[in-house]
Amino acid sequence: MLDDHTNSDQEAEKDEIVTELSADDRHLLDIIQQLLEPCDRITYGERQREVAAKLGKSVRTVRRLVKKWEEEGLAALQTTARADKGKHRIDTDWQQFIIKTYKEGNKGSKRITPQQVAIRVQARAAELGQKKYPSYRTVYRVLQPIIEQQEQKAGVRSRGWHGSRLSVKTRDGKDLSVEYSNHVWQCDHTRVDLLLVDQHGELLGRPWLTTVVDTYSRCIIGINLGFDAPSSQVVALALRHAILPKQYGSEYGLHEQWGTYGKPEHFYTDGGKDFRSNHLQQIGVQLGFVCHLRDRPSEGGIVERPFGTFNTDFFSNMPGYTGSNVQERPEQAEKEACLTLRELEHKFVRYIVDKYNQRPDARLGDQTRYQRWEAGLIASPNVISEEELRICLMKQTRRSIYRGGYLQFENLTYRGENLAGYAGESVVLRYDPKDITTVLVYRQKGNKEEFLARAFAQELETEQLSLDEAKASSRKIRQAGKMISNRSMLAEVRDRETFLTQKKTKKERQKSEQAVVQKAKKPLPVEAEEIDVASIDGETQYQMPEVFDYEQMREDYGF
Repeated sequence: MLDDHTNSDQEAEKDEIVTELSADDRHLLDIIQQLLEPCDRITYGERQREVAAKLGKSVRTVRRLVKKWEEEGLAALQTTARADKGKHRIDTDWQQFIIKTYKEGNKGSKRITPQQVAIRVQARAAELGQKKYPSYRTVYRVLQPIIEQQEQKAGVRSRGWHGSRLSVKTRDGKDLSVEYSNHVWQCDHTRVDLLLVDQHGELLGRPWLTTVVDTYSRCIIGINLGFDAPSSQVVALALRHAILPKQYGSEYGLHEQWGTYGKPEHFYTDGGKDFRSNHLQQIGVQLGFVCHLRDRPSEGGIVERPFGTFNTDFFSNMPGYTGSNVQERPEQAEKEACLTLRELEHKFVRYIVDKYNQRPDARLGDQTRYQRWEAGLIASPNVISEEELRICLMKQTRRSIYRGGYLQFENLTYRGENLAGYAGESVVLRYDPKDITTVLVYRQKGNKEEFLARAFAQELETEQLSLDEAKASSRKIRQAGKMISNRSMLAEVRDRETFLTQKKTKKERQKSEQAVVQKAKKPLPVEAEEIDVASIDGETQYQMPEVFDYEQMREDYGF
């Protein structure tokens, strides 16, 4: 906003909607939102005192802040604007060069984007031997008034796409202009229309799919596939997968790399309970991004549209597909279901990496989604360590440490170094449901969790066992009447591949036998004297002879 020179302008400014908060204001917003969560009076009083201590203010001042927030909303957090806000603190020559390059590049049939202008600025700086030059963001700020003026002349009136830019509206009235990759991520869930089985062939049901999408490139950044219903912990697992660099083994059969990683500046979702949770807000504060809720359901097309593509392009070709309409569900869906969650995850990851992300989006031109994500980065994303993302792991409370440093989880016995000294204490476990052979052990200490040690499932150190597989193995062993132990669990894990191979062979043999039966229904050239003919209720009944020359049938009919 340019400097105000009249009192009338200053009065008008008070009526404007706050569209951007500073880092300090966002921190204050997060703290106030904690006080707005429902709780009893005692807990609310404790929270007020904690907030007052964090802000270095009295409890009475905190109460006034909350009251002002309830009355004025975001305007209550608005700080006084800088006197030089809106002015470009760059050399006049650079400003003229940026504007001239953009206007010359868009004359007639020629087209140039702000990003391409930024590249020319960088090249010009190299020619002049200057190490300091305007960044892409500065270039865009200089050109923004010109772009908006052009859009107004063109009659662009709706929020959403503005030329080559996209804007999404938040519930608190803010317009997020999506300018580059990893700027705004979106997240949502869907129930997959596919029936899965456990490693023993028992029907489990339909899994849930959570996806994280980069708004700028429409690239799938991360996923979580499992049987857990949507929750803040499921969202956190999908975020963790999106943020970390992704490495996959040869068993996935990938031809491309899933090269997306980093963290967003904004996390944009619907208003579901899982997205409004305090847990997700804590993750945002710790990792440094801001959570926003959609203004209306129609704003979620970017993250919801891929679910339809996944159904028609991938899931509908898998055995056990149910379709989205329950009334039109294929009759053979339950019988054909044969994929485990691990098998589906392998196939779906390959589909995302080798196909979906490698195709161009119709709205984005001829660049593939991954190419656009890569080209849209304004800097190489910082790699966040797994230790920093422990807050995103699943959490299981109320576990006790036994003598010798042992503990139990999902019928498995774990042991960790230095845990023997905490025998009898209650601890918190964090784990990745894709592999629970290793868990992280924490001790609750006030409002914080203190890391104690890693604990390893005994006799399963070299194996990989998911949470769903552990539960299925427990059911199988329990049905067999055996006592569940790590040794019996290990036997189940090692029998898994053998079972799946046998199951696949059995399926192929059944299909072959069905084909033989279908061909056998064709009229056969059997002699009349070899057929017994009888009449029952006026209808002629034929009884085929008990002995056939099968070798001759194979030769005649190609069986």
